[in-house]
Amino acid sequence: MKKLFKFIGIVLLLLIVSAGIYYFTNNEPLPEGKKGKEADALAIKMFNAINNDAFENTEILEWSFRGAHFYKWYKQENIVDISWDNNKVILNTKEREKSEVYINDKKVANSVVFKKAQDNFNNDSFWLIAPFKIFDSGTERRIVNYNGKDALLITYTSGGSTPGDSYLWILDDNYFPTSFKMWTSIIPIGGVSATWSDWKSTKTGIKLPTKHKLSLFGMELDMGEVKTENSKANILAYRILKAIKHEKYKKTRFIEWSFGGKRHFKWDKEKHIVAVSWDTIHVNLYPQEIDKSTVFFNEKLQEKADSTIVKKAWDIFNNDSFWLVAPHKLFDPGTIRNIVSIDNKDALKVTYTTGGTTPGDSYIWVLDENNIPKSYKMNVPSMEMNEVPATWQDWITTASGTLLPTNHTFSNGGNLSMGKVKGYN
Repeated sequence: MKKLFKFIGIVLLLLIVSAGIYYFTNNEPLPEGKKGKEADALAIKMFNAINNDAFENTEILEWSFRGAHFYKWYKQENIVDISWDNNKVILNTKEREKSEVYINDKKVANSVVFKKAQDNFNNDSFWLIAPFKIFDSGTERRIVNYNGKDALLITYTSGGSTPGDSYLWILDDNYFPTSFKMWTSIIPIGGVSATWSDWKSTKTGIKLPTKHKLSLFGMELDMGEVKTENSKANILAYRILKAIKHEKYKKTRFIEWSFGGKRHFKWDKEKHIVAVSWDTIHVNLYPQEIDKSTVFFNEKLQEKADSTIVKKAWDIFNNDSFWLVAPHKLFDPGTIRNIVSIDNKDALKVTYTTGGTTPGDSYIWVLDENNIPKSYKMNVPSMEMNEVPATWQDWITTASGTLLPTNHTFSNGGNLSMGKVKGYN
């Protein structure tokens, strides 16, 4: 027996010594940083890189944590469905007293389970959305020189389950977070790192992590099937499409119009061929097979189509058709839809992440009482346009049964006519 106790004692001593060596080898002191404008400027660059605006407008986030805790967060409503084992909590994050606790599908009053749900949510949501919390109430921001580059140190002085924790965000050249180092009360070793690199692009335009790898014993945190959704925005978008007879638009074969009286179009939607004319130039444009396009000068066919002219026709068509059919493009690939409030009414913000001539543009659609667009506010970074307004007016019902606008006016009093608009089969 004495030999057994001696053996156990030796093992414990070795473990303690090993732990001590590991601690002193890996423990890092909290770095000193500088608060102020430079730190906030770096934080804003990080916010822009992660598309914080899209996060603010995201309605629903869904994920799990290490395959044990499952979440569906109705962010705009401040409600989270949380489940684990045989427990389910409907957590109201603003009015906690309205939360509900269920065990084995039976509603109960259980403060222990409720507190566990709160703590789980605080921890597990942080591993999902921590980059979006750098300006939360009770945060302090400091700029730190880390390996010769600027890094952002965030300290949470209040809130959550463990106030006082600090995180040093490591950013890439575009200010996108790739990892952080932690100084927290639940991890005794300072400077433990975790990756933020396995990102997933979601439907609402934000990227969220799917897993993290920690430097502490190679631990991995799996975030499960990460999803986001803007269902209210989608419902509003479908109402717009119904109002402008989008089903008829999809079946419309030919659309004709002009742009400010200077450029003229006949679009065969079925074959996706566009006759584009301006000055003495006529282009038969094949937008999806650009090399098949043909160019005419003064009605004479060029033996070899001038690629510069073809590119100009393509750019013109992208721009000028948008002013005619943009409301019909709300669900195009690469679009993100959010609801925003304009004059205390729901408006639809549509952001184009791909396609067209200037991806990244966004438009806020203001609707009339019938859900027909009456104006929009344009955000076009490449042209330094920030919520520039324009009307969508004088809608007509075409021969094919769809609705298209014929005029636009601007805040400076200018008018843009779409000419004699036709849609037919």
